[in-house]
Order: sequence, then structure tokens, then C-alpha cells
Amino acid sequence: MWDITLHKFSLRQITFLRSLKARIFFILLLVGLIPCFIMRYAILQNYEQRAVNVRTSDITTQLRILANHLITYHYLQDTSSEVINAELEQLSNLYDGRVLIINSDLKIVKDTYGISEGKTIVSEEVIRCLRGESTNGYDRENGYMEMTIPITETVEADLPVGSGEPFELVRGVMLVSASNDSIIATMNSLNRQAVVVESIVGVLIFVVTLLVSKFLFQPFKKITQALDQAQEGYTTDPISVTECLETERIGDAFNRVLGRMKMLDDSRQEFVSNVSHELRTPITSMKVLADSLITQKDVPLEVYQEFMTDIAAEIEREDKIINDLLSLVKMDRTSADLNISQVDINALVELIMKRLRPIAMRRDIQLVYESLRPVTASVDEVKLTLALSNLVENAIKYNKEHGFVKVTLDADHQFFTVQVEDSGVGIPEDELEHIYERFYRVDKSRSREIGGTGLGLAITRSAILMHRGTIKVSSIEGEGTDFTVKIPLKYIAV
Repeated sequence: MWDITLHKFSLRQITFLRSLKARIFFILLLVGLIPCFIMRYAILQNYEQRAVNVRTSDITTQLRILANHLITYHYLQDTSSEVINAELEQLSNLYDGRVLIINSDLKIVKDTYGISEGKTIVSEEVIRCLRGESTNGYDRENGYMEMTIPITETVEADLPVGSGEPFELVRGVMLVSASNDSIIATMNSLNRQAVVVESIVGVLIFVVTLLVSKFLFQPFKKITQALDQAQEGYTTDPISVTECLETERIGDAFNRVLGRMKMLDDSRQEFVSNVSHELRTPITSMKVLADSLITQKDVPLEVYQEFMTDIAAEIEREDKIINDLLSLVKMDRTSADLNISQVDINALVELIMKRLRPIAMRRDIQLVYESLRPVTASVDEVKLTLALSNLVENAIKYNKEHGFVKVTLDADHQFFTVQVEDSGVGIPEDELEHIYERFYRVDKSRSREIGGTGLGLAITRSAILMHRGTIKVSSIEGEGTDFTVKIPLKYIAV
């Protein structure tokens, strides 16, 4: 039970982290909080640097004054001066530090802590200071600063009278260590105050970010609800989400998808209705003919043969409808059902023309085939044969007596094209956009007369689309129709 609870919690956590709303919330929160942290760090760093510089400057000034007093009272030779000792103690107490007076022999003559007097000190800073170079350093980790000040005396060069120039002679070094506890205490106080301010600002940013993210995702919530309702079938009404450009585009795309779904649903219902009607019509005719034979007694042989011929014709018509429906169902499957192979398109078209030539000869229609170049392509031979056969057969069936059908094969480096041109009855301009719909017939009476099912062009278009090809039509009513099929030479599965 405990494992199940943890598993559910983990799933919720993963779902929450994958949420775009959660990600934007955290981004806005970080964008608000990170500048606060950076500002606090920058302010504390700036204060620390400034405080250390001011303290160093104050101590340096005090040390330079004291260095002059040391020379005046000859303190390096005699450390008994109460005035200098008092000044040293006062300086040590003032800065909570330690002062060492070192002569030119690197011997400590005075230590305000009283523990190193008389000892020799060897330090890089002290040696550099004896050369006249002051140094200072800051140890943040241990909380103190250390500096050296040279003790100098102005003397004149040992030259003839009137020509000597004064110069500074380093007599010793003052090494001072000062505590930074006051600076650290102030920084800690500032840090606590900054944390309080950050907490308040963080709460405000959290609330504002929560409200902003909720406001920004309100349109998406509206779209999600609409999608859920559409999925459940509760609504087919379009939505309007105009709060921002992105959601407006999503809403428009959703409305287009919704319209497409509605159109497909209407098409499906119409298709089912058409299939029912088309399958019922031959059955009804056969039942009427059969009932007529059953109810009549002593039916003449001629009438019996006539009725059975009609029944056989209706059975053949039913069989053709079922076969076309099965072909169409196969075309509606994915392109994985294609059996792709290298096919000689010239030979394939010639075979189609040969099969259909007897039909054309019965109506005295001339079949013309023109091949502009040899063509070999990667196609499904069975499906492409079915598609092109439908186009040529339709061109023959819906042609005029003594007309012609011309088939032209051409290719470039990427595609091959098959053009089927006829001198037939043509298609009205307002009917062209519907000719690929299932069971759609331009001339229903003529289609029934020649045995059309209204599925041929739908099958043809599906087969061509499965090959990633295109089919275009142009027609002039009463003059003829021109279909152009364009298919890639190499099939690329997606």
C-alpha cells in the first residue's frame, strides 16, 4: 500500500514537472528571485570592500603619524617613552589589533602583546617595507587585515656644504594586524536585513508569478476544455480564444480540425448511406425479379431466361460494387501495405492499353499511346495498374462515338507523369471538386447505364496519394477531359 502511494506521488510529480504552466511558473519565479540574490551579494561585497578600504586608510594615516613620533622620540633605540607606548596601546585597543615595531636589523623592539619582543622576524612583507614599499592585506577567512608602514627619517647626503640633498632613510617597520570584527558584524546585520527583505519580496513574487501564470494559461485551459468536450462528442461549435496571438492561432487550428472532423463525420455518414443504397438496389431488383418468377405459374421459357439474365446482371453489378469497396478499403490503409518494386512504366502502360483496346474498339474509339522516353520507377505495380486502368477506362466509357483517348508518358529526373486525354462529354466546372468523392457521379443516369459505381476515381486518387503523387484534372464540358498523374521515380516511406 505504501509503495502504491509513493508510486502515485512520483507520477504526479513527474506530470507536474512536465507541465508547461509549472515550467513558466518556475522560470518567472527564478527571474524574480535571482536578481534579489545578486543584488544582496553585490551590496554586501561593495560594503565590505568599501569598509576595508576606509579602515585601511584610517589605520595607515594613524601609523604614518605614529612613525614620525617614533623617529622624534628615538623610540627604535629606547622603548621607554611613555608617550609612544601610550599611543601604541591606544592604537592597538582602537583597532582591536596588534602592533609590532621592527628595527632595520629585523629585530622586534616593541610588541603590544608583549610576547615577541627581542625576537627576529623574517617576513617578505617586512623586507619589502624596509626597502620603502608599504604593503597591506586582507584575510576574510580569519577576519583581520595586516599592513606594514616604513619608519623613515629625512637625512642629508654626506657631501660638501651647500650641495647635499635630503632623502628618506628607512630606520624600521611598523607591522600592524587589525581585527575586522566590526565590519563582519555589520555585514551580518545587513545580511539578516536583506534576507528579511528577500523573504518578503519572494512571497510577493511567488503570489504575482502564480497569478500571472494562471492568467497566461487561462486561454489554454479554455482550449483544453473545448478539446475534451469535442472528444466526448458534447460540442461541435468553434471556439474563440483571442487573448493573445498564439492562443488565437491555436484556436483557429482547432476550429479547422473541428471542421475537418465534422466534414469527415458527415462524409462517413454519407458513405454508409451510399453503400447501403448501392448494395440494396441490386438486391431489391433481384428480389422483385425472383418474386415475379415465383408468383407466376407456367412461366414461358423466354420470360424465364430474360428474368434470369437480368438477375445475373444485377449479381454482376453487386459483385463489382463489392470489389470496388474492397479495393477502396485496401487503399485507405497505411502506405506500409505497398509492395514497392522497380517497374518498367512503359511496359505497364502498354499492357493497360492492350487490355482496354477491345472495349474501345466496340465504340470505335481510337486509343493512342505516346512514350517520350523510357521510364523505370519504384511503385506498387498492382495499385498503380488499377489507378491508371480506371482513368483510361473512364476516358473510354464517357467518350463520344468515334472519339479518341490519348495517353502520354513522360519523366524528368525526379517524377514521371501520365497524361490521359479524351474527346468525351467533359465534366461541368462546378462538378470538378467533387469527382473524387465516393459514389459521386456527374451523370447518374449515364453512370448506371454503363455500369459505373462512383468509386473508380476515389480508388485512383487513393492509390496515387499512397505513392506520394498528385493527380490534376482539367475539363471542358462537351469537348473532353484531361487527367495528369505525377508520381516520384523513387518511393520514400515516411
